Formats: sequence, C-alpha cells, structure tokens
Amino acid sequence: VPAALPALMRAQKLGRRAARVGFDWRTTAAVLAKVREELDELEAALAEEEPHERVEEELGDLLFAVAQASRFLALDAEMALRRANAKFERRFGWIEAELAREGLHLARMEALWNRVKQHERAGSTEPGSEHA
Repeated sequence: VPAALPALMRAQKLGRRAARVGFDWRTTAAVLAKVREELDELEAALAEEEPHERVEEELGDLLFAVAQASRFLALDAEMALRRANAKFERRFGWIEAELAREGLHLARMEALWNRVKQHERAGSTEPGSEHA
C-alpha cells in the first residue's frame, strides 16, 4: 500500500489488504465495538498526567478504527469526511451570516474567546464571576 496516499485512504486500503487474508470483523457490531474500545483508550490516555504522546497514539488508533468501520460498511471514508466538512462549512457559514446580521462580528467573538481563556487560566469557571 503506497505510503504517499492520504492517511485516511491508506488506512482503508491497509484494512482491505488484511481482510483479504481473513483478518477482519464478522459483524458491524464488532467493528463498532472496536471504535468504542479505541475511544475508551483515548479517554484513558487523556486522564493521564502527561498524556501527550499516548493521546496522539490513541487518537491515531481511533481514526484507524473509524476508517475500518467505513471500509467494513462499504463506504468511502474520504467521501464521508468531505461531506461532513461541507456540512460543517454550510452550517458555520450560516452562523457567520447570522452573526453579521446581528452585528456581532468575528473580532468581537475573538475578544470574547480570549476573555474566556483568561478567566479559565485564572481558575474561574465563568467570565463575569468576579462580579458575583
């Protein structure tokens, strides 16, 4: 399987190759259980004190398992992700248009975002709680 392929496509092809020799799930429930298992492992890694390296590994395993679920379901993971991207862009575009109509511009959103970050770093859970 060419290493130069996009990672998602390559993951599906690797899985397809393994399936040819019988290394595959028998049911949709089994492949989805694998996805859940990988998600659980990612959550466990996030709970560690110094999780960065393991988090990346577990996130990769989760992405690989999702690509295999896509392959198992005879769906093209690249196309599914492109459609999800388009849906996100369409929805976020609507939000941007609404914000522009309401007069809340991206610069104001960024200022609010930075304010929330500052309050979280200071240990406060909600901006404005200093006035409470």
